Amino acid sequence: MTPARVAAERAGTDGAAAEGTADPVGRPGPAPTPGADDVVLRLRDLVVEFPAGGGRTVHAVSGINLEVRRGETLGLVGESGCGKSTTGRAIMQLPRPTGGSVEFEGRDLAALSAAELREVRPKLQMIFQDPISSLNPRRRIPDIVGDPLVVWGRGDERARIVPEVLSAVGLDPEQVADRRPHQFSGGQCQRVSIARALVLDPEVLICDEPVSALDVSVQAQILNLLEDMKARYGLTLVFIAHDLGVVRNISDRVAVMYLGRICEVGTTEALFDHPVHPYTRLLVSSIPSMETVTDADLEKADRARGEMPSPVDPPSGCRFRTRCPLATERCAAEEPPMREVAPGRFTACHHPLLDSPPPDSPPAPEDA
Repeated sequence: MTPARVAAERAGTDGAAAEGTADPVGRPGPAPTPGADDVVLRLRDLVVEFPAGGGRTVHAVSGINLEVRRGETLGLVGESGCGKSTTGRAIMQLPRPTGGSVEFEGRDLAALSAAELREVRPKLQMIFQDPISSLNPRRRIPDIVGDPLVVWGRGDERARIVPEVLSAVGLDPEQVADRRPHQFSGGQCQRVSIARALVLDPEVLICDEPVSALDVSVQAQILNLLEDMKARYGLTLVFIAHDLGVVRNISDRVAVMYLGRICEVGTTEALFDHPVHPYTRLLVSSIPSMETVTDADLEKADRARGEMPSPVDPPSGCRFRTRCPLATERCAAEEPPMREVAPGRFTACHHPLLDSPPPDSPPAPEDA
């Protein structure tokens, strides 16, 4: 059983708050069970573009659609530069997206005024990739964690809430009282970041590569902690990462992103056991194995080799076609729509791998 799943079971027995018992920031009970009809966050045709000079435009995110259900962990995975971190920041409106909408509990955040958005933001919190650089080096840990309470006029609650939240993330409030971020390890700083995110009682937590800068042993600790906090505080997580092993351990569903677009969405088990998009197939095939490397493994590596095209000038049609072993003329001429190919499985591909063997044997392309 994976470390994160062990943590989830532990949280349900001795780590989570009991049913009807208030937690430090006021939310009762464990995390709700995800439901298909209980969508807390919905992205519709989300577009994020940046000027690149010389009249050029970086197409970071190009019209993606996603739903996040209350109480679930949605993993967002892809290569570096695919736009997944930009998507996370667009959810937070940092900066506001170029087009489309981000609906949180039925309200379009992109259409809110600055004052209205400020009122909503405590319910949406973010954990950043580099824990040390995301903390003010001049402030003491209790001040860093308690600052959100001061900003929101709840400074009189710091003495009660800050020690309880620090204890919840595994830090001794007395030992950290006079210490600053540079006196902690990366894993401890990430615990501080999680405590700061939880102190305002959020509904949704955006985790942007929260363990990529940490050692493997510390990664497991932080993943366990996130599972515990999800159960304890009733959180919904959007977990952004490029490490497929980490995403597989912690996610309920996974969305695969390539060059600003979503390729495939499905439950974690189904997506990793039987990927239906060629890009997902290559990603899953690239997961390191303890087995002996074979000629077939080297051949797969050759197929996956090559750089992702520039988001300034993305390919026509399917953006993955320049690296896809199944690409046809149709892939260059038509952008594949996102469609449901099995219950709960969605993919944007003209040649989905519906009846294909396991990831070690890619099939021949279908006719266009």
